[in-house]
Amino acid sequence: MKIIIVFVCCLILTPVLLEKSFAIDRADRLDSFTNRVVFAPGEPLFVYGNSIADAPVVIRLFSPNDNIIHFEQVVTKNDGSFHYFVMNWPKVSENMPYGTYILEIIAESGAVSDEINLKFAHSSSLVSVPIVRDISTTVFAPETGAINNVFRIYVQTASDGLLIGNTPSEILGTSHVHLPNGQVQSLETSLEILHQGLYYVDYLPALEGTHVFHMVTFDEGNISHGSAATNVLSEDISGIARQIITLNEALTETSDELKKLKSETSGFGSTLESASSNIDQSVSTISTSVANMEEGSSQLNSLLFPIVASIAIILALQIVIIARRR
Repeated sequence: MKIIIVFVCCLILTPVLLEKSFAIDRADRLDSFTNRVVFAPGEPLFVYGNSIADAPVVIRLFSPNDNIIHFEQVVTKNDGSFHYFVMNWPKVSENMPYGTYILEIIAESGAVSDEINLKFAHSSSLVSVPIVRDISTTVFAPETGAINNVFRIYVQTASDGLLIGNTPSEILGTSHVHLPNGQVQSLETSLEILHQGLYYVDYLPALEGTHVFHMVTFDEGNISHGSAATNVLSEDISGIARQIITLNEALTETSDELKKLKSETSGFGSTLESASSNIDQSVSTISTSVANMEEGSSQLNSLLFPIVASIAIILALQIVIIARRR
């Protein structure tokens, strides 16, 4: 009896379970296609496919820099099919440049979605090649820095020449810096967003030497690397400039002192010249006096010589006279 009851319950519940299973399968079903994957200006873009019957389907077209350039919601037919004309590709411009576009189809209020990569080029007569995004990472870092002084590193992420952006920890989560001692420091939590596709990190170095900043961009399965190096010194350029200014001030002060000493020396030189001139005059005067004295002495000698001679003659006569008397 129990076996019969279980069998009957299974017969009753099986259609219900199958219906729910089929409903789940249909709810997860979304097939979407485009008329081609490479387009040139002026060519039409169609999207078609199958999903849930009489259900809304959202169609969005993204440019290479992730801006939405077309948005529309359509309703599928009774058989679940849909067919929609998106647009004719316009002439190339800053808003519609050549590159890789993404057509996103969303069904059941976001429960299922599909993405199709499309290439917009100057000509659609191309060979069949895989469509890939050209991801680039550019790092801007100062050439020199100083220990315990913060400096800023900038990072630019682009796809097909256009900036792409996301949360820094998602798009640049594995970025890091190689320290001079060989260690690696993660920058995942340090990066900040400046603008879509532009990021920065304020870095405080603690070691002297070369720091290599290695930025890794990962977006939609594509990866790109960029790096830059900064030589960290014990003191930055501003400190060296301050020392140079101080040295210039000292040199200026020394120059002023030398000018003052030169001025004083030049006065002392004129004084020496004056003293030398006075000495020369004194020597000349003394020479003149000596010459005058010599001349006077010779004149005195000429006057005294006759007198001395007369006295000698007189003495000689007296001696003769005395001798005769004896």
